[in-house]
Order: sequence, then structure tokens, then C-alpha cells
Amino acid sequence: MAKTIKIPKTAAAPRVAGAENVVLVRGDDPVLREAAVRTLIRTSMAGEDLALGVDDLGEEGDVGAAVDAASTPPMFTSQRVVVLREVGRFGAQALDPLLDYLTSPIPTSVLILVGGGGQIARKLLDAVKRVGRVEETGVPTGRARDQWLQDRLAGAVVRFDSSALVRLSEHLGEDLSRVDGIVSVLGAVYGSGARIGVSELDPFLGTSGGGAPWDLTDAIDGGDVARALGQLHRQLGGSDRHPLQVMASLHVHFGRMLRLDGAGVRDEAEAASVLGMTGSSFPAKKAMGQLRRIGSDGVRRAILLLAQADLDLRGVRDLTGPQTMELLVARLTRLAPVTGRR
Repeated sequence: MAKTIKIPKTAAAPRVAGAENVVLVRGDDPVLREAAVRTLIRTSMAGEDLALGVDDLGEEGDVGAAVDAASTPPMFTSQRVVVLREVGRFGAQALDPLLDYLTSPIPTSVLILVGGGGQIARKLLDAVKRVGRVEETGVPTGRARDQWLQDRLAGAVVRFDSSALVRLSEHLGEDLSRVDGIVSVLGAVYGSGARIGVSELDPFLGTSGGGAPWDLTDAIDGGDVARALGQLHRQLGGSDRHPLQVMASLHVHFGRMLRLDGAGVRDEAEAASVLGMTGSSFPAKKAMGQLRRIGSDGVRRAILLLAQADLDLRGVRDLTGPQTMELLVARLTRLAPVTGRR
């Protein structure tokens, strides 16, 4: 096994002015903690390849591995970012190598420590404060809560009008950890810099109750974005379906159109035969009708969107399952003719 090469701490290259070597991220909400970690990683890497410069040790990473990684100079990037999670699980003795490292962290590494999994040891907290900083991710209460939300949205990719801001605050209540996800999806659907009112916001807030798979595909086929997103939220929430289950029904729906494309079918009986349907031919009729509306290009675009969403659900992009499905459904709905949209 190749030996890890380390440079002396005194020989490290000068750190960029204003950058931080050590940050402890803590707070009760895991979503907000993770959002803060992602922001710190992007800021520290400053556009460089994350795959080459980031060592995320996961929730079971140990102190020794973190210290070794942080003490190793980067090879293909100017900075190395090391993430050690759940630092509250470590006892006093296990923390000794980390405390020793924190006496003089090397300038080419950014060490991100994430709270959780128990009470963070006081000596670790004090050591971090001496060489870095502690980032609190909790949501304040009372009047400070409204200010927190306004500050959070000040640099968002979309702009909320006053009515939409009130609607968002009232709908989320104390569950403000969802705000980043909602903003992300709004930016992807409406574009950076878009002005968001209540009518643009409401479809993304979610509804209660279940829904049948064909309710969602009918709304998509009809080009009704608001109704399609409402049905999606009902399926993911009220029906408690996993995003991959919803994805499977969409694959079946658009897969039928793909099989019919170029088959030269003239009626629903021929369409049902091509699709291998032995019972009701009504689904074949619907697939044939929608194929005529969106055309071959629309079907190909739908299949590409489904493929991308499938990858996103498996972690290719930094989106949650519901966010991925909202973006997919909104885009699929826009494949319908303009006259059918609302």
C-alpha cells in the first residue's frame, strides 16, 4: 500500500486572505446543517472540481481519517476540504488527535466539523473557536424568525413579492428548513431572477390527500402545471408513494407513446395490439392521442427528461427526491401544446 505523503505544517502555501481553515456546523435541523455544509464546500473550493478536492468521510468517519486527510496537501486543486460528521459521538480520548491538529491546522485544508449524534465536547468547541468559527444553523423564534426568512431569501435566485413572502411564511410555519428546496425548484422552473407571486408559488407548497397515478398523467397531458404539481404532491404526501414509484408510472405512460411512435397505428385497437393490451384499450387511446399532440420530438424530449430525473434521484445532482419530481413534472407538462396550458 502506498504511503501517504504529508508536508510539514510550517511548509504549507499561504492561505487565501479571508478563508477559514476550520468550521464547526451545528444546529437541531439536519436539513439546515446539510445546506450549510454544501455552501461551505462550494465556497471553499471556489469553482474547482469537488470530486478531486473534497473528502467527505460520511457519518461513520473517524477522527484519525479526518486528521490524516486534512494533513495531506491537495494534488489537483488549490484546497482540500475534509468533512467529518456527527462529531458529538466522539469521546474525550478519541478527540485527542483532532485537538492536536487544531493547534496548528495547515493552510491548504478546510476542515468542516458537523454537529449531531450527541453533545459536542466543550474542549472541541473551544479549540474550534480559537482557530476557526462555529456556524449556527438553527431557526430563531419570534420576530427574529421573520428576519431570518427575509435574510435567507435576500440572495435567492428568484424574487418573492410581498404577498408570496407572507404566503410562504404562513404555509411553512416552523418548518423553515423547506425554504431552500422550494426556492431551488422555483428557480429551476421559472428561471433565475423571476418574480414569484402567490400564483407561481402555490403549486410548489404541496397539498394533502392521496391521488391515483392517472390523475397525475392526465394533468400532465392537459398541460396544466398547477394541477399536475398538485397531483404530484398528493401522491408523494397523501398516498405516501416513493418518488421512484411515481417515476415508474411516468415511464410506463411515456413509454407507451414511444412504442407507438412510428408504428403507423390508425385506431385504438391497433394501438392496444402494439402495446400488448388484452383488456381495456382506453389507455392505448390516450397514449395515441397524446402522441399526436406532442409529436415525436415531444416524446423524445420526455424520455430524456425521465432519464435525467432518474439519475438525479440517484444523487447525480444536489436535489431531494420531491424536488427532482417537481422539476420533472413541470417540464413534462410544458411539452403539451400551448393551447392546453394554464
